[in-house]
Amino acid sequence: MSCTKSWLFFNKSYTVNRMAEKENGEEQDDVVSKSIGEYGLWQLQMTMILALVNIPCTWHIVSFTFQAADHNVWCVRNDNFRNITSLNNFTQSTDHCFIKNITDPSVHSDVSVLQDQNYSLIKCDKWEFEGRGDTLIKDFNLLCDREHLINVADMTFLAGVAFGGLVGGIFSDKYGRKRMLICAIFLQALLGTLIAVTPWFELYVVLRTILGFISVSVVFSGFVLTVELVGGKWRIVSGVSYMFPVALSYILISGIAWLLPYWRHLQFAISLPGFLFVGLWWVLPESPLWLLAMGRTQEVLQILRSAAKRNKRQLPDNLDKQLLTEPEMQTEKASVLDLFRTARMRRTTFLLCTIWFSLYLLYYGIVLNLGNIGGDLYVNTVISGAVEAPAIAISIPILLRMGRRWPLCLTMLITGISCLLTLPMPYIFNKQWIVTTLAMIGKFSISSTNAIVPIFTAELYPTTIRNIGVGANNVSAGIALILVPFLWDLKYVHATVPMALLGACGLMGGLTVLFLPETSNLPLDATIKQQKSGRRMSCTRKVHKRVSA
Repeated sequence: MSCTKSWLFFNKSYTVNRMAEKENGEEQDDVVSKSIGEYGLWQLQMTMILALVNIPCTWHIVSFTFQAADHNVWCVRNDNFRNITSLNNFTQSTDHCFIKNITDPSVHSDVSVLQDQNYSLIKCDKWEFEGRGDTLIKDFNLLCDREHLINVADMTFLAGVAFGGLVGGIFSDKYGRKRMLICAIFLQALLGTLIAVTPWFELYVVLRTILGFISVSVVFSGFVLTVELVGGKWRIVSGVSYMFPVALSYILISGIAWLLPYWRHLQFAISLPGFLFVGLWWVLPESPLWLLAMGRTQEVLQILRSAAKRNKRQLPDNLDKQLLTEPEMQTEKASVLDLFRTARMRRTTFLLCTIWFSLYLLYYGIVLNLGNIGGDLYVNTVISGAVEAPAIAISIPILLRMGRRWPLCLTMLITGISCLLTLPMPYIFNKQWIVTTLAMIGKFSISSTNAIVPIFTAELYPTTIRNIGVGANNVSAGIALILVPFLWDLKYVHATVPMALLGACGLMGGLTVLFLPETSNLPLDATIKQQKSGRRMSCTRKVHKRVSA
């Protein structure tokens, strides 16, 4: 009860303070948006370019599915039985790890006698694979007693993702969005290329762990820069649109992987284009909001002049005075501890971590479950991208009309309820299509949630710690990613346990959202002090206009 009361008081006081500022005329103008417009041709070009960095990032994440794909496999046949394709039906034991020790070459004339012979078993050290191309499994012999190393490679990459967002956020808030983004893009392309030529599995795991660490920094730095270049409702449009290349990437990687069945060739194909993105250093601007928070006014003026020219707008005559930053904005230093400095910040961080954990467990938990329905891997990946695109698109009008809290709450609740409804269906109707439809509804809904959460998170943190905040919440998301494979091991306890836990996470995440304030149509805070004082979220000092007598 006390928790509910505090939530109601928090949201009520937050809203009343905002309304009082408007009524009293104390609300400061967002000078950046007023000068160049909330959205124009300049912002359109910059945000579209930034969205493209998602493509190689998504490729690196999804590529493991194709590079470690399962193929039919059997022990290598000795030379006497090389041309007998049915031999493995008689010589294999219960799996591809052992083979019957056949030394009599005369057996090849009648292999059926092998069924009646008690030959000793020997351990396989070489294998033959069905299908075209080479996979990681074939190249590094990740079979039998080395099969668990496949999960190790996947888990270490996800661990890199979990902590890369936090560390990348710290560097981004300290050294700038643009610098961190370009450095991460270069390292991502370099690491991906090195992975393609690595001769040892151990080195592959190390490089891929670092790749996960770097790739998430690319995504978050690009996202934060995107929402800081636009204003007003366009933060929603640009922030959600930033996710569109993810859906496209699913479709593209399917075609590339089909054309390049050798995993090293595929790795080259998804890594080398990354070097082209390094050229964005001479195209992209630094975040004007971050520069203002750092007190670098002259650099902001230069960026705004270029943007205003592209948007065909006239800058105010006294813009240099309007951009004078307050002293605390120039001296406030960012660190992870800032996420827990104030009661409000601690509350926000805890609630957002809970939401991110629930989101990622739901999103990837459902995706993993849908992968068990069978079918062609390439087709399934294309369908996954096709489902993702409309879910992202529909998020834009919903967010513009309903704000952030309720759409986020409802999409998570719908996903949770869909998961829970799959539990009794086999006992009531026993129709697989009903269970599949409910799972697809959950996938569609949680894909929309995935587009909303980063925007909501970025708007809740001030500029000086925005990237740190997004990165810190990614740690909880990374923990959820690591737990997803183990989640489905709980089906051995009872078949309903995994979906029941996912349903519970959906309900928990959806209700948690209601304890956070609405951020729709509110400018972004610049510093923690500014957010704590309840002043308008702007990074400029108010300049009063002179009124002639």
